[in-house]
Amino acid sequence: MNRDSEKQRPHERLEVWRDAMALVESVYRFTATFPDTERLGLTMQLRRAAVSVPSNIAEGAARRSTADYLRFLSIARGSLAEISTQIEIARRLGFMEAGKAADDLVDRTFARLNALIRSLDISPRNVRETPALYESPIPNPESHAR
Repeated sequence: MNRDSEKQRPHERLEVWRDAMALVESVYRFTATFPDTERLGLTMQLRRAAVSVPSNIAEGAARRSTADYLRFLSIARGSLAEISTQIEIARRLGFMEAGKAADDLVDRTFARLNALIRSLDISPRNVRETPALYESPIPNPESHAR
């Protein structure tokens, strides 16, 4: 469902959120091909992690403080790392013939999420004046750069 840009919520305007939504769709499509024995295992894990990414981006965008926003973006980034690991597990188990699109979306979403995190970085002057307000829960915004 695409809304007019005037009616879009703040998170719906973010390219990273749109990429994350495409990732969810991709994950659901390729996990549908997994064996039935994985329905409560890897399939569910991948789907939950995938849904977590755009959900946390949206929740962070709705927060009032930059620190809260960064915290939710950090959680989204953690879920992306989880998806990346689970895709590798699926590949090693031979379940990933159709998963290339998801793999590419993970990389693109990581890049855009890291760019958003960097754009929210606070200047060193502000941090010196009121450090408690600007502490970032994200220790390394480049952690998934390839």
